[in-house]
Amino acid sequence: MGAATIGLGLSPLAALAANDHERASDIAKYIGRGNSKKQKVITLLHTSDIHGQVNVHDEFFWENGQAVFKKRGGFAHLKTMINELRRQNPNTLLLDGGDCFQGSGIASLTLGEALVPLMNNMKYDLMLPGNWEVMYGKKIMLRDFAEYNSRKICANMFNDDEKAESLFAPYTTFTIGGIKIGFIGYNDPLTPIRQAPDYSKGIRFTEPEKNLAQYVRLLRDKERCKMVFVMSHMGLAQQLNLASQPFAEGVDYILGADTHERIREPLPGKFSKVTEPGAFASFIGKLDILVEDGIIKNESYQLLEVDPEKYAADAGMTKLVEKAYAPHKEKLNRVIGKTSTTLMRYFVLETPLDNLINDAVMWKFNPDLCVSNGFRFCPPLVAPPGGTADITVDYMYSMIPGDAELRMAEVSGSQIISWLEKELENVFAKDPTKRLGGWLVRFKGMKIKFTIRKEMGNRLEEVLIGGEKIAPEKTYKIVSCEREGDPEDVICRIRNVKNSRRIGALIHAVLEEYISKHSPVAPELEGRAVATDAPPTLLTQVSGVNYQFR
Repeated sequence: MGAATIGLGLSPLAALAANDHERASDIAKYIGRGNSKKQKVITLLHTSDIHGQVNVHDEFFWENGQAVFKKRGGFAHLKTMINELRRQNPNTLLLDGGDCFQGSGIASLTLGEALVPLMNNMKYDLMLPGNWEVMYGKKIMLRDFAEYNSRKICANMFNDDEKAESLFAPYTTFTIGGIKIGFIGYNDPLTPIRQAPDYSKGIRFTEPEKNLAQYVRLLRDKERCKMVFVMSHMGLAQQLNLASQPFAEGVDYILGADTHERIREPLPGKFSKVTEPGAFASFIGKLDILVEDGIIKNESYQLLEVDPEKYAADAGMTKLVEKAYAPHKEKLNRVIGKTSTTLMRYFVLETPLDNLINDAVMWKFNPDLCVSNGFRFCPPLVAPPGGTADITVDYMYSMIPGDAELRMAEVSGSQIISWLEKELENVFAKDPTKRLGGWLVRFKGMKIKFTIRKEMGNRLEEVLIGGEKIAPEKTYKIVSCEREGDPEDVICRIRNVKNSRRIGALIHAVLEEYISKHSPVAPELEGRAVATDAPPTLLTQVSGVNYQFR
């Protein structure tokens, strides 16, 4: 079955007919000798899910069944790489698929504003809001996006009032290399459920089926676009599903985002091909399209790594990054402790990084159960063999960008069981439109065993709390971070809890105290969540396609 895939009931999709590397080599010949009047190459460069990671960092790869870590990313190196790719082909558009200004220290401390001059310096042509762009609220999101020099699109985010006006242009067109191409944008319609309710207050989301076909017809028939692209921040499962829906007919590519997947060869649906370019500014998706006499003759896609050893740091971008950090440098660089094991957050079922967070909460408050969300953001922090790595305040912000208050409540065993079944459905639903996009909820004090392929409500095989089988009628104390806007009787999506109360502690303070007192920490995989039909190193939610995360 492999570490990266598990059967979830998606229809198998055929692999692309031609070898992508051969196509890339073929098209590269035209780029190398320059565009002619008859033959031109259009290049689309696509980044996404940067999550405020502007510096070179440890990056995770899965090679021969093992975790391998390499230095990747860094805006100064990304800038050099983009400049080189643009130099090779002036007919280039640079796109970003969202989740840019959340997920790091400078992003959190400036409410995303520190990222704006950096992205403007990169000279993006088009940007899409992601689900985490709402973190600071509607007003701040619109402020930050207004300051971007690029065009912005999104066809399914509206003011939640009587006028219901669109927050962004739903589509845009570019004429490049002698042809006209169109782009339509979609954020995840499940954002108000995935994120704390207050984040998206005042925003109404709709599903792509409401207007996608309408905009495709407009771009094809009225605008006379030769190609139509959907920029989507909905996650790979939803994007694969969208690519095979009749209302997506006429869409050439879904340039996807959200789940941080590294698609190295486009995944074909019935009507469209799907790509996704990784995360943390560690990768660029590069789509080359060969045009001859206004007719599209060939195309190729590559996932390129932002390797700091290959691309020297751009001096101008280096200065901009230093300027962004300057007011916060002392705070963010402070070391709060060390880790002797690598902190990472790539596995779907359980991760050392999230175990560390829940270890801290359990140590501080000693409930029966503590819970945290299955977030995707935060690059790894690699501890060298026999040594330690520094955990800084900056890295703590990457682990948990929002310094939320903790809440305690009482829940019954039956509530926990029902909640766990729903959380499993959120991750592994056979209907892709019901997947919330995150990974499995994290916890301490509890161990569960389940079967992914079973139906909703029947996946759990075993639940232990405190080493004993869960008792449906028993009351358990639970601690979790508060989600802004949730009712008092809701904790981490568990409804109708009893004696819910804030406990006067912020998660950053608890985490810092725990790390400093237990340094070096050494979190590992412990089997807190075990699937009977998937390995603990499961790396993606989808299968039935010619894809593995690596």
